[in-house]
Amino acid sequence: MKRKEDRQTLQQTLFLGAILMIVLAWAIVPARAGEKPNILFIYLDDFGWRDTGYMGSDFYETPHLDKLASQGMVFTDAYSCAANCAPARACLLSGQYTPRHKIFNVGTRPRGNAKHRRLEHIPGKRTLDPSIETWAHRLQGVGYTTATMGKWHLSDNPRPYGFDVNIGGTHSGSPPNGYYPPHGNVPGLEDAPEGEYLTDRLTKEAVEFIRANQERPWALYLTHFAVHTPLDAKKELLSKYRSKPEGELHDHVAMATMIQAVDDGIGRIQTTLEELGLVKNTVVIFYSDNGGYGPATDMAPLKGYKGTYYEGGIRVPFFVKWPGVVEPGTKSDEPIIGVDLYPTLCEIAGAPMPEDQPLDGVSLLPLLRGDIDTFGKRPIFWHFPAYLQSYSVYDEQRDPLFRTRPCSIIRLGKWKLHQYFEDGALELYNLAEDIGETTNLAEERPAKTQMLLSRLKAWRRQVKAPVPDEPNPDFDAEAERKAIEAMRERAAESDKE
Repeated sequence: MKRKEDRQTLQQTLFLGAILMIVLAWAIVPARAGEKPNILFIYLDDFGWRDTGYMGSDFYETPHLDKLASQGMVFTDAYSCAANCAPARACLLSGQYTPRHKIFNVGTRPRGNAKHRRLEHIPGKRTLDPSIETWAHRLQGVGYTTATMGKWHLSDNPRPYGFDVNIGGTHSGSPPNGYYPPHGNVPGLEDAPEGEYLTDRLTKEAVEFIRANQERPWALYLTHFAVHTPLDAKKELLSKYRSKPEGELHDHVAMATMIQAVDDGIGRIQTTLEELGLVKNTVVIFYSDNGGYGPATDMAPLKGYKGTYYEGGIRVPFFVKWPGVVEPGTKSDEPIIGVDLYPTLCEIAGAPMPEDQPLDGVSLLPLLRGDIDTFGKRPIFWHFPAYLQSYSVYDEQRDPLFRTRPCSIIRLGKWKLHQYFEDGALELYNLAEDIGETTNLAEERPAKTQMLLSRLKAWRRQVKAPVPDEPNPDFDAEAERKAIEAMRERAAESDKE
């Protein structure tokens, strides 16, 4: 009897030992597909807060984006770090606000008529410092194959910034020669056949990249040129939108074709993920670099558009779909901003944060998992010590000559304060009651104004933000006055017509 019990004990010991060896062996096996989530980061250009169906567009058609949004968490108060392209992208890749990387504008030259600028602008830089570790570097370090496809805009070549593959990325902020070939000597687009729409080509490249890397973890930064100017319609879709009734919010035919081209491509990518069995292990992030292009789209009820620091210029669409982690059909009104994506992507990928590089954002994972509803009293900031000249449309700007003049902004909870450096003007808005920023409460609420101004100044000191204070010797107050009057007269005549 005892021998039988001894044999059973030995068998159990051997069995448990075998299990232990399997577990230990598994622990040292290199990461394989399925152990880390793939990341599909869709980043559009000049795509407005309401340019999707799920955000309320009544003319543009985005059924694939709408479906993905319904399967994840939609953020209603998501922001870009800047109101135009290059600084927004530098913040996103570096995880830092503009004063740290010093890309403040597209290019470093002053913008607008010199006679209308009261201050000498801060030129900043036009290239992202290559010593900055991007989130792409961090993902590479934990075994991800990384690719950027589309607009880069931060240097001549994105490869040194953490990307294994580059299709279309150069220092250019708009598509070379428009959305149809030839594209010139642009990486991956040299052989574009006649008639191939650029958005479709980037979709094709994205599908091929996913297929080629299906057995390993991958991160695809699909940074479409669309819907940046030129407003180059996809020809096959023109008749559809020309015959479609105008919406009260949107009605631009060329923009509608460009948006559908993006959405159709996202549908093809999603079909590929389904065919390869990768849907459950792929995080989808959807975002835009700044507000929509004012002459072609509308962010109402938000005030402003690309280039302004009113809500329409910086509040953008954003959602995250992550099967098994993010509860489908959820929403968050927590204010979030572009610098939050760096720690979020690192945490998704299981990548360590850089030790010697400051990061200004926080990971969104607690919100995505439903662990918390809010980060509490966290301020978010913008700093733009430069100028952006006006569109021909200017009814949602501070003045007709510039979309924005040098300024800093803080949002804290429902309160948003603008500070303009030329004249010291302060604008205070209660976004919970006045999302359109129609009523300036700075004089009515002096204590709130001064508290926010104090926080804003303290932040500028912390990040060593340069503030323009040198008068521009070319400024001509009379020329400025006459230019403003002339533009208003032209607008009045146009309204009569």
